[in-house]
Amino acid sequence: MQTFRYSHLPPELSVVHVALFTNVTNSAALRSRIVRASQLEGLEGDSEREAVNFAFIDARLICSILHLQTAIYQAILAQAHESLRTKTVHSEILWALNPTNNISEAIRRYGVSDGTTSLIVVRVTSPGLKDVEKLMRSVVEGTLSPLEELSRITDWASIKKYYKLNGEPAVQEASKDPAREHFIVDEIVTSSVAMKSVMA
Repeated sequence: MQTFRYSHLPPELSVVHVALFTNVTNSAALRSRIVRASQLEGLEGDSEREAVNFAFIDARLICSILHLQTAIYQAILAQAHESLRTKTVHSEILWALNPTNNISEAIRRYGVSDGTTSLIVVRVTSPGLKDVEKLMRSVVEGTLSPLEELSRITDWASIKKYYKLNGEPAVQEASKDPAREHFIVDEIVTSSVAMKSVMA
């Protein structure tokens, strides 16, 4: 798990914990749990929502750590400025990652699905929250892996499809050099995420 600190932001949004889980075996149950938590009422609902109070992101659709950090930062800024387009800062991360403004599509594409085997788990919080890794492990059954392993997980074909980059001249030109093509796609996608809140 990696932790990023943003001391210039409000304290309750100043710490971000990010973990990559591979070989995830409980995606379907986790997805059902998230849906159920959103529907429960009273103390039980509050408790269950807190237990799954994370962004759960399909790791295959993340180009780089910078791509992920850009989406997280955009979501935090939206929360800080009280301009969220979704219900929480964690769902806002999924919205920021999606090339369109369709929130349901963002959750369907970038969130956990029944077949997800590689999952990035993000918690935006204050410095006071302890044992975050333990909290993550209590809801995700999988292998905690270094974030650097993203490069072997990324599904470049799906990313190019979602961002409509297959016809992009710079991407086509680099198609015979996978490393260069991936670099160009990452640059375009990360820039799109950074600009999305301005364009929305």
